[in-house]
Amino acid sequence: MLGIFISSLVVIEKRTGLVEVFSERVQKLWNEWELRVLVLLSLLLQVLLIFFGSSRKYTVSIWVRIILWLSYLSAETVATTALGALSHGQGHPGSNELTALWAPFLLLHLGGPDTITAYSLEDNELWMRQFLVLVQQVCIATYVLIRSWYYSRVSILTVFMFIPGIVKYGERIWVLRLASKEQFRSSLLDPPDPSPNYAKFMNDYASKYAEESGVRVTGRMIAEVMMQMEEGSHTQSEEDDDSRAQSEEAQQKPNRLSNLSDAEVLPMAYKFFETFKRLFADLILSEHDWKESREFFQKNSSRTAFKVIEMELGFMYDLLYSKAALAYSYKGSILRCISFSSVIFLLVAFLTGDKVHHYLDVDIVITYLLFIGAFIIEVYAIFILISSDWAFLWLRKNNVINSIPLVSNALKKRLSSRKRWSNFVAQYNFISLCVKDKPSKILPKILRLLCVDKLLENYCHTFYTEVLSRSKEFIFKELHIKSRKVAKIGDIKNLRTSISDSVLQKIDHLRDKLKWSLNDVDFNKNIILWHIATDLCYECHDDISPITVGKRETSKLLSDYMFYLLMNRPFMLPEGVGQNWFQDTCEDAKQFFKQTKSGFNKIEACEKLLEWGTSRTIDPKGEKSKSVLFDACRLGNILRSLKEEESDKWEIMSLVWLEMLTYAASQCRRPNHAQQLRRGGEFITHIWLLMAHLGITELFQIPEERGSVIY
Repeated sequence: MLGIFISSLVVIEKRTGLVEVFSERVQKLWNEWELRVLVLLSLLLQVLLIFFGSSRKYTVSIWVRIILWLSYLSAETVATTALGALSHGQGHPGSNELTALWAPFLLLHLGGPDTITAYSLEDNELWMRQFLVLVQQVCIATYVLIRSWYYSRVSILTVFMFIPGIVKYGERIWVLRLASKEQFRSSLLDPPDPSPNYAKFMNDYASKYAEESGVRVTGRMIAEVMMQMEEGSHTQSEEDDDSRAQSEEAQQKPNRLSNLSDAEVLPMAYKFFETFKRLFADLILSEHDWKESREFFQKNSSRTAFKVIEMELGFMYDLLYSKAALAYSYKGSILRCISFSSVIFLLVAFLTGDKVHHYLDVDIVITYLLFIGAFIIEVYAIFILISSDWAFLWLRKNNVINSIPLVSNALKKRLSSRKRWSNFVAQYNFISLCVKDKPSKILPKILRLLCVDKLLENYCHTFYTEVLSRSKEFIFKELHIKSRKVAKIGDIKNLRTSISDSVLQKIDHLRDKLKWSLNDVDFNKNIILWHIATDLCYECHDDISPITVGKRETSKLLSDYMFYLLMNRPFMLPEGVGQNWFQDTCEDAKQFFKQTKSGFNKIEACEKLLEWGTSRTIDPKGEKSKSVLFDACRLGNILRSLKEEESDKWEIMSLVWLEMLTYAASQCRRPNHAQQLRRGGEFITHIWLLMAHLGITELFQIPEERGSVIY
């Protein structure tokens, strides 16, 4: 409690010593406007947070993330500094009573908007620290109130203004606690379900049997009864297997539903969200969950499937990074009514009260701005609240939508127009990086000195491409086929095959030609190898049939995306030495382009690499080098030389990249999937959740093996 007070004393003293360096006029101007600027800046940061807070869920713009990052980090610091300045009586002596009214407004700002409570998952773990900060800030604000108390109308308004301020700050701490790892996991655990008391059951059975037959029950008789019970359970299990087989047989028949509207998809998405959110807490699902989800996704289109996943991840984002967990509950509704009605009442009381001519005009204007800003923020929060997916579900549950057609049509229209995901994936290209224009000699040294050269280089070479519906259709179709091969939940274990086996099983006639390129030892090496080979084939203008255009674009999309993950999100891929493979390969490529006097563009670079790959039969790299450039050129030539009767190269490459993507998605740690939701979400997370819904991931409990669980 005393920590912030003492630290603010130190800050004030240091600041005073710093200001003394300037002229007396500058010092006077600083003392008069410092507090006012801080309060207005705090209000501005709140406006930025509430309007941009939810946009990062569906945008990949780096500028939005930078604005939010700076606003989120600055908001608490600015509000805390302003409270410290208030506690030291900064400002005009005659305006202390009015400026004391700003203290609860700063508490309101510290509570933050509904659209963003945590910038990252780590912020949720600091809820206890935020609780202590709340106590400290309330004590400082109370100290400011006591110091400036004059038994006037403004002082009374200050007391009542503490209500929405404390409510808002308390809501934020409550939500941070609910989204913390331990509490979130605990809230998803099933209630205790003890096993039957067999000892009591057998004692009752023995007593009843003895009374009816007059025969003493022996241990052998008890064992026989228990054996009969087990046989009965096995019989029931066999019946369940038969019914499951009949269900699977029925599913094999073509019964693909048409595309569902957003209003029809949303209830199903929330239903699956309530079940599959346990995956983000490192929990497993039951066989019933497996069957229900699998049945729905197998008989729906790719558009419906991806729409469900977008909505689920949207709900998950709201749960982890906003106040949705509290705002859409009855407790949250009560707190919202208290805070909103308090702001309205205090605003009206201030507007209709006695004229405050004895205060400075600028302080009166700032107070009006604080009241109006708080009112606008509350109104906007309520608008977001009643127009959200959560509100639509509540209205549908209580039959409000069916009873009021006007409301129904308006909400359905907003549902269909709402953006829940950017539908863009990041792209990073190896050859484009190597043939880039040479930068100046001075700028890289400065950037390297500031340790931001690699960061800026990654951003400069990262671009975004829209995921087309035909790419989604291809991915969904292949995963759908794999899901059909799983007749029962125990068959998931049979899907544990390596990437090379999965691909080569489909193109067994090309096993000898391509087996060497699908090394199961280092997954990261495979990404670089196939990425370069894919790019070489893509840039060379071969004859492309209309049938293979979609697979060609899908291969390019997934190739650049997987390479982006390797360079910028390596924690989402299986562990490996990908950076070593990249550095050696990149250096090898730069030397090659330098020796060949690389004044050409990317297409010419690819043609020269393919020509270089055919002119050599031995890899020129040294034994210690991890460069795969020559192997990639050789693979590119092999793929280009495939005849149509053997197999289309783009079909092969699309299958390879899909296997790599699904393998990486299943190996990625679940908290990493949740962490990326704050950056617009990664496409690999959508694939991971789609695989889980289709029942082809090892995230379900296997009932046939008692006590055994597949993770």
